[in-house]
Amino acid sequence: MQLSKRLSAVAALVTPGTVLADVGTDHGYIPIELVERGVIPRALALDVNAGPLRRADEHIRMHQLTDYIETRLSDGLKEVKEGEADACVIAGMGGPLTIRILTQSRPAAQAMGEWILQPQSEIEAVRRFVYGEGFHIEQEDMVLEDGKYYPMMKAVRGNMDQPDGIYCTTGFCYGPCLLRDRHPVLHAYLLKEQKLYEELGGKLRKQGVKKRLQEVERELLLVRDALAFFDET
Repeated sequence: MQLSKRLSAVAALVTPGTVLADVGTDHGYIPIELVERGVIPRALALDVNAGPLRRADEHIRMHQLTDYIETRLSDGLKEVKEGEADACVIAGMGGPLTIRILTQSRPAAQAMGEWILQPQSEIEAVRRFVYGEGFHIEQEDMVLEDGKYYPMMKAVRGNMDQPDGIYCTTGFCYGPCLLRDRHPVLHAYLLKEQKLYEELGGKLRKQGVKKRLQEVERELLLVRDALAFFDET
């Protein structure tokens, strides 16, 4: 099965051997790919809507994986029992919804060893939430697909010391591991953002729009702080 660049990167974050709960599975692509390649032994394909779940079930049958992948109609992780899955994937949803899913099913979520998260918005809030729940970000990736940037993370259970610099405000905004690893896609994104904010700031300065200019200058400062990681040797 040929996954999109985004879904391939998400799937690559899953630890081999885990039992996976794929939230919002849609067509069931990620569990099918991982089970078919022998990365994971089995999976739960979850969706809140019956239509996407039927499509997932059809694909699972087509790939003859019904013994290894179970479909469930589920609002987030509500139909997953505590200890039933080792890891979850929540990809392609907004940040607030991602947080709500993990919060409303906290016993099942907390029993898992890892969360693979790819929020479409408010990723800073998701990163902060992860640490507040006693997890930490172990690995991150970022891809550019069809003109859009998609950051994602693997969060694992257990707190860790937060080194100065990496896990500061800049790290929560742009990704502690992405900064640490000097990720090339993040670098391209930051350069794009820097140019955008510089141009917007120039226009606002000419127009005398002070309040919005202050906001843009704060954002530009964060971008430049993040870019400074790429200058370090």
